[in-house]
Amino acid sequence: MQPNLKVNIGKLELKNPVMVASGTFGYGEEFLELYDISKLGAVVTKGISLKPREGNPMPRMVETPSGLINAIGLANVGVEAFLKEKMPALRKAQATVIVNIFGESIEEYVAVALKLEGATGVSALELNISCPNVSAGGACFGTDAKSAEAVTQAVRRVSSFPLIVKLSPQVTSIVDIAKAVKAAGADAVSLINTIPAMAIDVKTRRPVLANVTGGLSGPAIKPIALKMVYDVSRSADIPVIGMGGIMNAADAIEFILAGAFAVQVGTANFIKPAAALDIISGIRSYLIDEKVDSISRVKLFF
Repeated sequence: MQPNLKVNIGKLELKNPVMVASGTFGYGEEFLELYDISKLGAVVTKGISLKPREGNPMPRMVETPSGLINAIGLANVGVEAFLKEKMPALRKAQATVIVNIFGESIEEYVAVALKLEGATGVSALELNISCPNVSAGGACFGTDAKSAEAVTQAVRRVSSFPLIVKLSPQVTSIVDIAKAVKAAGADAVSLINTIPAMAIDVKTRRPVLANVTGGLSGPAIKPIALKMVYDVSRSADIPVIGMGGIMNAADAIEFILAGAFAVQVGTANFIKPAAALDIISGIRSYLIDEKVDSISRVKLFF
């Protein structure tokens, strides 16, 4: 008998707990010729803004030991083009689609959410709150509990979709931020977003990235992400989606043992496009080997 991989995150039901992370899987359509993306728990799109964005100048990605630094700058086609040009292919593929959205003000977040409201094929929204709030001096929404609560509450008021808030690790207490967005109506949190980092070319004596700094992802951040998932899952009383350096099924299972309801696979997609499928298969094999009939029964022993 095959184990049950279904998970429920608030009103969102997924066929399995493995998603692909925003910014590492394009709009999802880029992978349609490689495999059936409907087999994934969900496709989380790259960040979508109100208007198109070109992003940062090249170079904007660099490999580091056990990681990847990116400074893409949230390049995207904008919400209207996304709905018109990208969503039809995702609907046809019958993928479960979670749209990651962002803005530079609360009003922009709300405007994007309103454009997406009622869109066929969209299953949930993920708020990227690691963006600068230009209306409040440029501090990130996600580094202040009141700002995080305010933007979450504003989107909650206009959106009927399940609402996931993606948390930044750049905080004194990620548990406090999680509690704040829960109070504002979030159905779940996803964590962690990338960690600020940089690389320098010793020959040119210049930063490798044109933007100077970027966000570090990959195996190097996994222990940090795992600890934060563990803390939030035990103290914030809100479903957690874990991410940060998940490269194989064992990594994913660690996050689930730490309390995550589901996981997102990011950097691994650049190394092997079908990494998420391998992880789903590996989780299934683990449950069979451990004689566990459902992913929901995988818990720590303490």
